[in-house]
Amino acid sequence: MTSPAVDLAARLGRTVLYQIYPQSFADADGDGIGDLAGIAGRLDYLAWLGVDAIWISPCFVSPFADAGYDVADFFQIAPRYGTNDDLARLTEEAGRRGISVLLDLVAGHTSDQHPWFRASADDPDDHRFVWSDVPVDGFEPGLGARGGYYLPNFFPVQPALNYGYARLDPAEPWRQPVDAAGPRANRAALREIMAHWFDLGVAGFRVDMASSLVKDDPGHVETGKLWREMRSWLDDAYPGRVLVSEWGNPRVSVPAGFHADFFLQFGGDDNGLPMRSLWNNSAGTVNPAWAEVPAWAASDARGDAETFARAWREAAEAIATTGRGGVVGLPTSNHDFTRLVAGERDAEQARVGHVLTMTWPAMPSVYYGDEIGMRYVPGTPTLEGSRLSATYDRSGSRTPMQWGDLPDDGTLGPGSPATSTYLPQDPDPDRPTVAGQLGDEDSLLHLVRELIALRHGDHRLDVESPVEVLATAYPMVYLRGGTLAVVLNPGRAAVQLPLDGAASARELVTRGYRAEPRAGWADIVHLEGHGYAVLDLDGS
Repeated sequence: MTSPAVDLAARLGRTVLYQIYPQSFADADGDGIGDLAGIAGRLDYLAWLGVDAIWISPCFVSPFADAGYDVADFFQIAPRYGTNDDLARLTEEAGRRGISVLLDLVAGHTSDQHPWFRASADDPDDHRFVWSDVPVDGFEPGLGARGGYYLPNFFPVQPALNYGYARLDPAEPWRQPVDAAGPRANRAALREIMAHWFDLGVAGFRVDMASSLVKDDPGHVETGKLWREMRSWLDDAYPGRVLVSEWGNPRVSVPAGFHADFFLQFGGDDNGLPMRSLWNNSAGTVNPAWAEVPAWAASDARGDAETFARAWREAAEAIATTGRGGVVGLPTSNHDFTRLVAGERDAEQARVGHVLTMTWPAMPSVYYGDEIGMRYVPGTPTLEGSRLSATYDRSGSRTPMQWGDLPDDGTLGPGSPATSTYLPQDPDPDRPTVAGQLGDEDSLLHLVRELIALRHGDHRLDVESPVEVLATAYPMVYLRGGTLAVVLNPGRAAVQLPLDGAASARELVTRGYRAEPRAGWADIVHLEGHGYAVLDLDGS
């Protein structure tokens, strides 16, 4: 019988995802690098927290020029993380706790050390990658016997797999059609890779750079056809498994075949503005191309969540038209972006962001450590391709998980694992730890656990349950399922608003909140700075 933890597709509407950066999470063997056995040792903690699925950033054989997103063997776990048997044991142990395991599928490129690329570099008849005989802007010189120049997909050491071009041009003979031999071989390889890991108990994949496969593809028409083909194969061969895209535009990507797509710091016509307008306070990873937009989750109360709410609404409407279902993903952060706690925004202020993430009709994704308020650490050394520009170094969001001295009583697994030294730990002596927050019922960790339990226990918080947005600024107010009110004030100044039934509502999760009844009028809700309330207007 198939484990329910593998059959994830039907549960996405109630799923809470947790992203693990494996080299930084938990080190079981004490070599300084986090590993799969370390993740397995923390499954009891993740089950205690309440997450339904974990997504592990790339853990395959790699030279790690881009922290594992440069894959040299898609079928083997990198030795620093363990073995394929360790991955199988992890999926089995996670499944016993009702936790699904997703891996990261780098679909659009390989490492330049991958045997596929080395063979292609020596064989002019091999078209698994995009080659030109003459120099072309953006191409890199080949180092094999064929000479020529290859197209990279991200860094120069990440040659693009050839899935064809949507538009051909006789003057550019490297543009092959999507049904040429090379693109067909690569589509078959994608299925082979996924099947290999599905057979070891993996429940799905988060697909890196999912929109990048077919080149010069206006509207991603051919890329969409490719992923719909993959989805049809998946539903037939491995029902219940899921594909979650790194596309950043769920309005397009979910109808293109994915079960879910995240709002991200990039993607879509507005280059990731929906998520950046919520979280980006220009205190961590800063792209010079981003216009200065006030963040909604900031103390100065200059932002507005309307951009996000509108983009979510457009995506939800597009998904509904497919008749196949699917969800929008909303992360607290990720390995490429500033953490919620960054710059002036501390863990107390970040609470409001967690309440939004857990109560909005989207699939929440918690980036490891965000549940305790780990911060983006400025000045963290550049490592394994983390730096994208002078102002954009991702290493500050990749520092070691801050476990502290966990009790060795078996309640959350074994005692404290060795601390990862992949990157230096946050040097702040007051840095938060899991151990330090376990006994504090008022801590951020307990709030996140409480919110996850609320999401699981109240069907009004399912993705499919309707939302009515009443206000998008300070406070932000929305109703879930008609009778569950969420009121959020990320600003430092106190706010108030009228809300029918607030004074008689049952308080589910609140901080800095009180309601003032007014006879014959709507009750008045008062929220202190950084306050929030989740209210059951039914009162039952």
